[in-house]
Amino acid sequence: MTATVETTRTPTVVDLATTPVRELNAELHAPKATHYAVHHPQGAHAIAAGVAAPITIDVHGHVGYYAAGMNDGGTITVHGNAGTGVAENMMSGTVRVAGDASQSAGATAHGGLLVVEGSASMRCGISMKGVDIVVGGDIGPMSAFMAQAGRLVVCGDAGADLGDSIYEARIYVRGTVASLGADCVEKEVRAEHRAELAELLIAAGLPHDPAEFRRYGSARRLYHFASHNTY
Repeated sequence: MTATVETTRTPTVVDLATTPVRELNAELHAPKATHYAVHHPQGAHAIAAGVAAPITIDVHGHVGYYAAGMNDGGTITVHGNAGTGVAENMMSGTVRVAGDASQSAGATAHGGLLVVEGSASMRCGISMKGVDIVVGGDIGPMSAFMAQAGRLVVCGDAGADLGDSIYEARIYVRGTVASLGADCVEKEVRAEHRAELAELLIAAGLPHDPAEFRRYGSARRLYHFASHNTY
């Protein structure tokens, strides 16, 4: 028998000062409501990990490692900063961080939208596989390393070795790039790129002009075997 999901406008409140994270996540994995408000997260790890339902979760405060990891359909907002691996391996849905994110934000994520309103540390979007990531501030070194698919939009500056060993992901940067990684090059921004940028910026709630961004992607030199590499 399928559980009945309560549809109310008033969120169900979970206070992590008295409720273990394991109990919170168990509730979110079989939700009885459509909207949850999580209070006093106090930097705990794995908050709202493994959500697989179209529910809304507002986390009021800072979170630790792997918040909203493996999200598949939830709309999760962290009203604070996030530790390592926020939205790691996300499949679908939306994750928003109102503050800054530590390293490996959106790592290996397959789909959905991750918005970091502040800045993100190193390895943002590492091995991304189809997710869209929009960062309102700067990103750190080695971001989009081995990025396979998806779009990374950076409204500030990018650190060193951006897009190292990139596959077919697209990177847009509004500010400066410290350096590009292996096989990552600047590319022309055509009309279709400006159009997708506009959509992503609107979805993220950021007011920037798509014309201010530069595009980076794979030179595709690493795709091909070269005989001299055998020696």
